[in-house]
Amino acid sequence: MFWYEDDIKRLEKLRTELSIEPETLFYGSSSIRLWSTLVEDLNDLKPINLGFGGSSLAACTWFFDRVMDGYQPKRLVVYAGDNDLGDGRHPEEIFIFFQQFAANVMARFGALPCYFISLKPSVTRWGIINQFHYTNKIIAADITDNHPNWHWINVYDAMLNADGWPDRKYFVGDGLHLSEKGYQLWTNLIKNAITI
Repeated sequence: MFWYEDDIKRLEKLRTELSIEPETLFYGSSSIRLWSTLVEDLNDLKPINLGFGGSSLAACTWFFDRVMDGYQPKRLVVYAGDNDLGDGRHPEEIFIFFQQFAANVMARFGALPCYFISLKPSVTRWGIINQFHYTNKIIAADITDNHPNWHWINVYDAMLNADGWPDRKYFVGDGLHLSEKGYQLWTNLIKNAITI
């Protein structure tokens, strides 16, 4: 996990420089980190961007206490797990990381309202899309059955075209990261999911 250290130190420094108390923590991989218009897009949620590039759900769990130190949010929004699958981990491993992550949230914040953004169906990782679909399925079921303070935000279906393939308009040229239209879609889905 040492290769994330610079990013984690950046996030720790960010906490010390804040002049306002954010109400919504957005945490996760580059789909969060690269969301340059997050604060403007979801201004009503008073958000802060705590994404760090290339991060996995494993890394988000590992660094959770360091990144969350000092915050007292009203809600937490997470996107992670995409890179775990890209790195060759299995859906069951990611499920275990989610369970540990949820336990960490409970230990630090209690029954905080939390929102898990489903793994997205990217062009680049279409070759392992069945693993994405299965990971989404088992985490969504666990949230429904065992985590009453967690909520599922399904971006997966919304990012497919009429033929059931990833809609390229939602991605930049690498077929992995989100385009402006992709972030607009996520903004709408998150606004619909979160009631202030």
